[in-house]
Amino acid sequence: MSIWSRFANIFRGDRVNRELDEEMQSHIDEAIANGRDPDEARRTFGSTLRAREYSRDVKLPVWFDALRADILFGWRQLVKNKVTAGAAVLSLGLAIGACTSAFRLIDAVLLRPLPVNDPERLYFLTYQMTDGHSKPDTGDSFEYPLFRELRDVAKDQAALMAISYSGKIDLTYGSDLDMEKAYRQYVSGSVFPVLGITPAAGRLLSPNDDVKPGAHPYAVISYDYWTRRFGRDPKVMGRKFRAGNDSIEIVGVSREGFTGTETGTMTDIFMPTMMNSKAISNSNWSWFRIWLRLMPGTRPEQVREKLSAAITHFRREAVKTWPPGAPKERLEQYVNAPLSLEGAAAGVSGMQKDYRRSLVILGVVVALVLLIACANVANLMTAQAASRSREMALRVSIGAGQFRLLQLVLVESALLALAASVFGSLFAWWSAPLVVRMINPPDNPARLLLPADWRVLAFSVTLAILVTALFGIAPAVRASTVKPMSALKGGDDPHARRRLMHGLIAAQVAFCFIVHFIAGLFVATFDRLSSQPTGFAVDRVLTLETVARGEQPVAYWEQIIQKLKTVKGVDSAAVCSWALMSGNGWRSNIWITADTPQTDNPYFLAVSSGWLDTMRIPLLGGRDFVTNDIYPEVAIVNEAFAKRYFDGQNPVGKSFATETDKKRVRTQIIGYAHDARYQNMREPIRPTVYVPFNSITDKGGLRNKDWGTIVVRTAGENPSSLASILRQEVPSTRSEFRVSNIRTQKELVQQHTIRERLLAMLSLFFAIVALVLAAIGLYGVMTYSVLQRQREIGIRMALGAQARDVASRVMTQVFGMLLLGASLGLVGGVASERYIQSLLYGVKTTDLTMLALPALTIFTAALVAALPPVLHAVRIDPAVTLRAE
Repeated sequence: MSIWSRFANIFRGDRVNRELDEEMQSHIDEAIANGRDPDEARRTFGSTLRAREYSRDVKLPVWFDALRADILFGWRQLVKNKVTAGAAVLSLGLAIGACTSAFRLIDAVLLRPLPVNDPERLYFLTYQMTDGHSKPDTGDSFEYPLFRELRDVAKDQAALMAISYSGKIDLTYGSDLDMEKAYRQYVSGSVFPVLGITPAAGRLLSPNDDVKPGAHPYAVISYDYWTRRFGRDPKVMGRKFRAGNDSIEIVGVSREGFTGTETGTMTDIFMPTMMNSKAISNSNWSWFRIWLRLMPGTRPEQVREKLSAAITHFRREAVKTWPPGAPKERLEQYVNAPLSLEGAAAGVSGMQKDYRRSLVILGVVVALVLLIACANVANLMTAQAASRSREMALRVSIGAGQFRLLQLVLVESALLALAASVFGSLFAWWSAPLVVRMINPPDNPARLLLPADWRVLAFSVTLAILVTALFGIAPAVRASTVKPMSALKGGDDPHARRRLMHGLIAAQVAFCFIVHFIAGLFVATFDRLSSQPTGFAVDRVLTLETVARGEQPVAYWEQIIQKLKTVKGVDSAAVCSWALMSGNGWRSNIWITADTPQTDNPYFLAVSSGWLDTMRIPLLGGRDFVTNDIYPEVAIVNEAFAKRYFDGQNPVGKSFATETDKKRVRTQIIGYAHDARYQNMREPIRPTVYVPFNSITDKGGLRNKDWGTIVVRTAGENPSSLASILRQEVPSTRSEFRVSNIRTQKELVQQHTIRERLLAMLSLFFAIVALVLAAIGLYGVMTYSVLQRQREIGIRMALGAQARDVASRVMTQVFGMLLLGASLGLVGGVASERYIQSLLYGVKTTDLTMLALPALTIFTAALVAALPPVLHAVRIDPAVTLRAE
């Protein structure tokens, strides 16, 4: 009989039994027909049941048939215990869903390889540096003249590519009234050939398109953008759009799935680097990453050493053109910055850098929640196994082996895990995109690919197997080692089961403590960071990022401001280079008295008259700017500036030197303003110089402006209600101007705590889940313990034990496990400091409040969970209990 026939017979059980009965009966009939006595014939044939079982073993695979039977029996057990099974599926499903959701995010941001040829051979260059606060950091932006040198130096060992950061631009396929936004990347001509990208339509950029500045105004659009914007219209090839002053022709569409190299942003348009004509010849303008694909057989260290020497030589020559007086340590750090080659198989982006550690911590938290859920269900399964000890003893008595009992319990566990995985997959399908929407502000949302492909399926299957093993093996082993004689007499040792269950409770408490500890740190971080004073009034302020068609006189900007002030609902208006907390920044060398510049360069911001009043930043001395003030003649400084450079004295009337157009000029301080945050919430408020929006060129003329940010304070509480009106008023006042983007000042401030808000919300959610699971587990264990010790408690009460003695005995051992678990959790929480310290603000892992809060929360929940079992124990009637025994 073929193997396929044997497997098919499993699903034809009644038919196989009927055929076997007919076959055995035919043998008996044949013996009778040959003259044998019917009774003798049947006795000679033996037990028909045993014969049928032996014959069935020949006609179908025994192990598979046993597995099928165990699956059916396990399903009936789950249906029989609906409440218990439902609770297990819900808790496991939530934990599995959280793990799957975390994996989808981690995979999308950190692990999923780019859809290019041989992504494992892709690298990008980084160098060690210090940030604006003298803290170690990693840089990855380079200058185009340097790229050209490096490309020639390493051409025999690696193919180098220049790929800019993906940024949002304004473009139009018609008039200025039809402006829209898209994400653009500048790429060197070799990018598409080196990465192995093929066109879905038209052609891609080639090295010939990236030779002469501005000579090839071509663009390739992504398949995703082609679908969203043009509905895959093949006529899009040859169509032109305008971005700034450039008219660009679309020549092709990249293949499906490739949306750029910057994880978290789906690039819509790719253009040659030579179309960024302002930056390609500037040796001081860092604006792209350098990627490289190693040639086969080339080691990364070989290329790194060669490129490091070339970069050192380039920078040593570059600093010779810097203005005199730069600090020596700054020059040395720039020239000798250590170079590294980092793997780029999964793409490169700021999101990866910002969220790498956060996602790893999130993964650890959800893993701990999963362990709590598994311990919970393991306790449940252990209790069920205890209640089924007589059933297991009977199975052993009639011939079931240890492996068969193991299989029986593990199959039931697998069914629970499978049901929980289905529920968890639905939860992950909903929750992962929700978390992505929480990562970035509405005007610049994260765009991640979250497909439910084989990677997610493989993770889900692996997780289901792991979960089955975590919560199923211990109960299965316990059930398979049952002693028939002891169990059938009711003498199976309950203490061993209680020790296992109490051990699992200790593990649950330890994991729960760590989750609550981490959640408390993140919640405190978000609270303290978001409550930092900004120094200006955040509410009722709109920021209008405005661009002009060509550089326009500052007088035109003033006309727009004056017109906006007349709009109903506008309280005040002013213009500046960019809004506070927008992420932009300008720092420059200054000299107070000495020839050597200050090492900690202050922030600069160009603002118009009335800007301080619009932002509600009070003047502490001096005066505000007026229309005739010009940079670099005058400036207003903040308190931090006065403390740093003038010992906290009023600096009005004093001066400092600054650098403009490579010339050192003296600037008079005419105002002294209150401190206000400039760029982020984590750093202290730094020295800041406000300069007039109106400035002069190196030739002495007034400088025109082609971009700026108009700040409007509204009279109403909802500034967004005026957004559409103000957007129309700007071009109606001066047709050369238009509003590119509108955001409230509150959004700009809140975007600096997005990561902290995300971590606080998610960790708090999982802390609540962990607490509920741990409380349920404790309740189950104590209820089981009371039921198992009911006879003992009845005897003690009959001998005169008081209610408090009974309660003490019931709770002592379990609360000992609570203390043990909390101690282990405390050690684990403190040990986590080195991994999460960089994500914290204003809080430490050694703070007594942070340590006491999880313990207090857990013990409170434990008291609530323990109350019903304890009440049940003290209400036991000795007479009824002993009579039942």
